[in-house]
Parts: sequence; structure tokens; C-alpha cells
Amino acid sequence: MATLVYKRLFKLAFAVLLVGCASKPATYHDDSAKNTHQQTKIPPAGYPVEQPDQHYPSSHGKAPYSGSYGANKLTGTYANSPAVRSFIQHMVRQQGFSETYLNGLFSQANRLDSVIRLENPAPSTGPSKPSLGSWTRYRNKFLTDAHISNGVEFWRNNADAIKQASATYGVDPEYIVGIIGVETYFGKNFGKTCIFDALTTLSFDTFRRSSYFTSELENFLLMTRDEGFDPRQPQGSWAGAMGYGQFMPSSFRKLAVDFNHDGRRDLWHPKDAVGSVANYFSRSGWQLHSPVTKRSSPANDEAVIELSTYEGNEYWRIYPNFKVIKKYNNSNKYAMAVHQLAQAIKQRYQQAYAGNIDNVSH
Repeated sequence: MATLVYKRLFKLAFAVLLVGCASKPATYHDDSAKNTHQQTKIPPAGYPVEQPDQHYPSSHGKAPYSGSYGANKLTGTYANSPAVRSFIQHMVRQQGFSETYLNGLFSQANRLDSVIRLENPAPSTGPSKPSLGSWTRYRNKFLTDAHISNGVEFWRNNADAIKQASATYGVDPEYIVGIIGVETYFGKNFGKTCIFDALTTLSFDTFRRSSYFTSELENFLLMTRDEGFDPRQPQGSWAGAMGYGQFMPSSFRKLAVDFNHDGRRDLWHPKDAVGSVANYFSRSGWQLHSPVTKRSSPANDEAVIELSTYEGNEYWRIYPNFKVIKKYNNSNKYAMAVHQLAQAIKQRYQQAYAGNIDNVSH
């Protein structure tokens, strides 16, 4: 008996070591049904990309949230899906989940037709043409008085957390606020899609990025076990992004932090979200008090970008911090919107609460 206990402890310790050393989550491969469509592991635009692992404890062997999940066989929408059955077996063998638990959970999964339509848009009918004023239109979505005012309010309501995150991670506070403003309008637009249903649909009912989304579904189930979430409760974007900063599950597991020290990483909690966004920037190479971008003249230089307005093109010289923002969403317009919203919020916050910002960037 003692020998058996030691063997189990050794296997558990070895599993923890593997989790701590892996730079990326294991990609799940479904060998039960070969897919003839090309599968590309490309993350959806607009969400943090994977970064090297943090050393969080493995939850292998921990009982997941049980709720009403438990069934001897798979029923419901995916009852006859070999791919779902194969995925369940993978999670049982590789991640230590209970087959009864997963049978019950996936028996409640819903196929979301709206998600399928969004993932598989209608094909383009012709070559795209340069769009005059594209930056003006994009900018006007985020550089509004309402966005700036709500940003100031979010900063005021979370001033201590933002100050602490800035100091802890070496990230200028206005950019923490700016990202959250562009991503979710300071928590007003988290998204209302059941993350479990969305990722199940994307994994088993679409083809273009099914491999990527199956990996995210695996990470999502691990995340819910790690943090004690009911997997059918989290809501977010149709593509599976969550919380104030719209982290995908793999990014959640690598980059989210328990910044309020309550024992759970919860990106729907503003303090955890602030700390996690700051950690993301820090891990991506943010340089405190360093420039992001400034107006420039046309130049044959990769450090100068061009943005189209109705009054003509704007030219901006970009710096490493601009590229850090683009790691969140690889779009010049996105990064510029975050930058300009961050600066506008900082200016108004300083005017309203003079002296309340310590060590702001210049």
C-alpha cells in the first residue's frame, strides 16, 4: 500500500513539473474523425496572445465544480459526436477529469448558430479597396466624451489598484485603463455568450480554426477547475474572450493574477483585471515612462505608420511600447486608439484629481 502511495505522489509531482516547464499548452489532436478541412492555429484578433507560463500550481486531481454535472453517457446535442467523445477521453487521460462529470457537462452544451456564422463569414466578392477615412471612423468609436468620462470614473473607483499595478509591474497607469476602455468599455460590454457553449461550437462545428479553439476549450476547462468556476456560468465574447481585458482561456491561465489576494483569479473583478492587464504589458516588454508614438512626416521607414483620415493621411513614428500594445491586437488603428484614449483619460483625470497620479508617464 505504501509503495502505491509513493508511486502516485511521484506521478503527481512529475505532472506538476511538466506543467511548470511547458511554454505552451498541449495541443489536442482528435484521431477519431479525420478532418479534411485545413486547420490553422491562429488566435482571433483582439485578444492577448500566449506568453510563457507562470508557475501556478497544477489542479490535477482537484475536483472541478460539480453542480448538476454527472451522467453515465453523453446525451444532448453532441450525443453522437465522435469528436466530443474523443475530447472527453483526452481530458480524462491527460488532465484527470472524471468521465461522468464531462459526460454530464457536455450533455448540456448548446450549438450556437450565431457563433458559426461569425466564425465563417461570407467570402469576399472582390479585391478590397483602400478605405478613405478608415482611421477617422475607427477612432470615433473610442475617442468619445463618454469613453473618456467613464475612463476617469473607472480610474477613480480603482485608483489604489491601478497605482499598485503600475508600481508592481512597471506599466504606465493610463495604458492599463486605455486597454480596458477599448476592450469592454470599462466593463459595460463583457459579452453575453456562454463561453463553454461558444468554445464547444467553435471546436466541433467549425473548421477554419478548430484546432486552436479545441486547445482553448481544454484551457477553459482547466481554468474553471483551477479557479472553482461553474463552467457554464462565465460569459464573454463569441470567440471565448473573458473579463475586463478579454483574455482567452490560455492567456487567462498564463497571465491572470490574483491581485486582490482572495484566492481566485477573476477577470470579472476590476482589481484582478487591472493587475492582469498590467502583468500582460510587463510580460510583453513594456518600458515605463517611455514614448509610444508621436506625429511625424512621411518617411520610407518601417517605424513610421500611415493612417487614413478624411482630411488626408496622418503619419506617426512608433516606438517599442506601441508594438507592445499591438501584441494585444495586431492593428495599428487599435494600438493608436488605445494610446489616444489613454492620453485623453489621463489628461482629464489629472484635471479632475490634481496630484492623485503618482509617477505618470510624460
